[in-house]
Amino acid sequence: MYAELHCISNYSFLRGASHPEELVKQAASLGYSAIAITDECTMAGVVKAHVAAKESDIKLIVGSEFRLDEELLLVLIAPNRMAYGQICNLITIGRRRAAKGEYRISISDLEVATSQCLAIWIPGKAISGKEKEQHYKSSKKLKDIFGSRLWLGLEVFPDGQSIGCYEHAFNLSRQFNLPLVASGDVHMHHPDRSALLDVVSAIRMRQSIRLAGRLLFSNREKYLRPYSTLSQLYPAGLLSASVHIADLCQFSLDELRYEYPEELVPPGLSSSQYLRQLTEHGVRKRWPEGEPTHVRALIEKELSLIKEMQYEYYFLTVFDIVQFARSQEILCQGRGSAANSAVCYCLEITEVDPVKINLLFERFISKERDEPPDIDVDFEHERREEVIQYIYKKYGRHRAAIAATVVTYRPKSAIRDVGKALGLDLQLVDHLAKSLSWWDKREELQARFEEAGVNPRSAIIDQFLTLVGAILGFPRHLSQHVGGFIISNGPLSHLVPVENAAMKDRTIIQWDKDDIGSLGLLKVDILALGILTSIRKSIDMINHYRSSNLSLASIPAEDPLTYKMLQTGDSIGVFQVESRAQISMLPRLKPKNFYDLVIEVAIVRPGPIQGNMVHPYLKRRNGEEKVTYANDAVKSVLGRTLGIPIFQEQVIKLAVVAAGFTPGEADQLRRAMAAWKRKGGLEKFQEKLVNGMLERGHDLDFAERIFEQIKGFGDYGFPESHAASFALLVYFSAWLKRHEPAAFYCGLLNSQP
Repeated sequence: MYAELHCISNYSFLRGASHPEELVKQAASLGYSAIAITDECTMAGVVKAHVAAKESDIKLIVGSEFRLDEELLLVLIAPNRMAYGQICNLITIGRRRAAKGEYRISISDLEVATSQCLAIWIPGKAISGKEKEQHYKSSKKLKDIFGSRLWLGLEVFPDGQSIGCYEHAFNLSRQFNLPLVASGDVHMHHPDRSALLDVVSAIRMRQSIRLAGRLLFSNREKYLRPYSTLSQLYPAGLLSASVHIADLCQFSLDELRYEYPEELVPPGLSSSQYLRQLTEHGVRKRWPEGEPTHVRALIEKELSLIKEMQYEYYFLTVFDIVQFARSQEILCQGRGSAANSAVCYCLEITEVDPVKINLLFERFISKERDEPPDIDVDFEHERREEVIQYIYKKYGRHRAAIAATVVTYRPKSAIRDVGKALGLDLQLVDHLAKSLSWWDKREELQARFEEAGVNPRSAIIDQFLTLVGAILGFPRHLSQHVGGFIISNGPLSHLVPVENAAMKDRTIIQWDKDDIGSLGLLKVDILALGILTSIRKSIDMINHYRSSNLSLASIPAEDPLTYKMLQTGDSIGVFQVESRAQISMLPRLKPKNFYDLVIEVAIVRPGPIQGNMVHPYLKRRNGEEKVTYANDAVKSVLGRTLGIPIFQEQVIKLAVVAAGFTPGEADQLRRAMAAWKRKGGLEKFQEKLVNGMLERGHDLDFAERIFEQIKGFGDYGFPESHAASFALLVYFSAWLKRHEPAAFYCGLLNSQP
C-alpha cells in the first residue's frame, strides 16, 4: 500500500501538468490508499480535488508545499481542522507580504502557528562549502520546531541522478534522528503528459524548451507510478510510512463551517428575532394598509425556512450593506434568484414584488436542494468602490475578501504560449492567434497553417496542435471575481488563504465561486451597473432644476405612453433593450405591461433563440397560432408564456413534469446547464430528456427543441426573477426617456466610462 504525499497539480500555476481531478482519479485507479494535493503556497485546487475524491472514493489529504527563504523545501499537511487553519494562515502571511503571484516564508514563520501540522522535508542534494553551516542551523531549527511531526521525504527516480539525494537523505536521517518516507514529487497523473510538463515549465521560465534545456525535468518519472514500480525503488518500510502518515490525517474539507458576522444583531435579540423585526418593518412600509393574507403566509414560510437553514446572519449582512448604500444615496438593487424572496423585498434588498409576479421562493432557497442562497446586488458603477471599502472598514481585511476567478488558457493564449515554448516563428504564431475564432477546431488550425505555407502534418506542427488542445482550460493565474464577497465572523484566513489582488487595496481568497458553492459557503455579490448611475444622475438633475422630489418610488407604474414608445422600437439608450435584436423585437412583441417587459428581456437570449421558441411565442401572442398544452402539468409550468418555455426555471420544471426527471436529477441538469460551456456534461441528459418526453406523449420536435434551448441557456439565459429585476430598470429608464428626455440623455452621457 502507498499514499502519495507530495503532489503538484496545475494550480501550482505553470508547474503541474494535470488537473487536481485527474490526479485524484488516477490515484484511485492505481489503488493508492490516499493522495495529498500539495500545491505551492496555495489551496486553489483542493476543493476540486475534494469533490473528485468523494466521487472516486479515495482519501484526500490537504496540504501545501513551501520553498523557504532558507532554501529548504517543505511540505505541510493537515491531520486535523486546526492544522488546516494553520496552513491557510501561513499561506496568507506569505502571500500578503509579497507581490501578486509571489510569496515569502521563512523558518521563523513556522514557529508561530504550525503546532498541529505534519511536515515532510524534501532535502535534495547535499550542501557544501560556506553554506553548509547555515544549512545545518536551518535544518536543526526545523527539527526543533516540528519534533516527532517531521519526516524526511525520499524521492527516487531511475535516472541515476537520485543517488546523491538518496545518500544525503539517509545521512540527515541519522544526523537528526528523523524517519524517512517515500514521496514522488508528482507533477502529472500520467507519463503521457511529460511533453506538456516541459511546455508549462518553459512558459513559466519565459524561454523555449530548447533554451530551457537542463532547467527542465531530466526524466518522465514525475507521475503517479504504480505500486509495482515503487516497490522496486523504495524499501518497503518507506512505502508503509506513507500510509502511516495518511492514517494520521483525518481532516476533510466537509468539516469546514462558515459563520457570518454576529455583531449586526442588537443586544437582547437573537438573529431570527432581529430579522423578523426588520421584515415586519418592511411589511408595514411595503403594504401600509395591511398585507394580503397570502403575503403573510409567504413571509412566514420564508422566515421559517431561513431559520431552519440558519441563514439569518447572511440576510442581515446583506441588509446592512444595502442600508449603507441607501444612507449614502447610492442607488442599488438586488437581482437574480433573490428577487424570488418576499423577505428580500421587505428588507428593500430587491424591488420586484414576488407576490405580484408570482415567483418561486424555492428557486432562491430550497431545503431539498441544500444549496446556499446567493444574493446579487447591483450598485452604481461609479460608487461601488465606496461600498467595497465600507465592507473592508467594517469587518477588516482579516474577515472580508473577494472570491477569486481562475483565468484559464483559451485558444488564442494557448496558441501564443505553446508556440513560443516550442520555438515556432513568433510572427506565424501571432498570425495564427489573431486569425483564430473561439469555435475553431483542430482542422481549422491545420488550414491556417496551410494558408501560411507551413505543412500542417509535420511532426512539430502535429505536436503543437496536440499540446494546444491539452493546455486548454489549464489555470494560468488567479484574478478577482467581479464582486463576490466572502465575509466571516472570525479570521477568514483560517478558512481559506487570502492573497493580494492586482488592484490596489483589494484582497482575494484562493477559491472561485464553484469552490465556494461546492463547500456550501455563502457569498454576496457586490456588482456594478452603469444604468443605476445614469438613472441617479438623471433624477438628481430633474430635482435640481425643477425643485421637485422625484424618486424611483414616485415614478408612475404602468405608464401607457412609456409602453407606446417602446412598442415603436424607440429604445436607444434604454437599459437592456437597445440592441438591434431588441429594437427589432419590440414592435413585434408590443409590450403592454410590466410582465411583457420581463419576457422581452429574457426572450432575446441564446436559450430561447437556439430552442426556436421565439417565433412560436410571437405567433401565439398575436393570435396566429393556437395555444395548446399537452396536459395540465405542462400548463401549470408554461401558462404565463402561452405554452412556450422562455425562462430557465420553466425548462427545469419541464424536465420533471414532462420528462419524468426526479427533483434531484433536475437539479443536476440545472448545474450542468450553468457550467456546460466550461466543463461539458450536458450530453448525458439528452437521451433521458428526449425519451422521457416521448414516453409521455410529447412530439420529437418539441423534445429536441427543449434540449437545444437548454444548451442555449448554457451560453446566456435568464431565470425569470433575474429578468424581472432587469425589467424594472428597463421601465425606469424608458419612462425617463419618454417624459424627461433631456435629463435622461445627460445622465446617460455623463455615466459613460
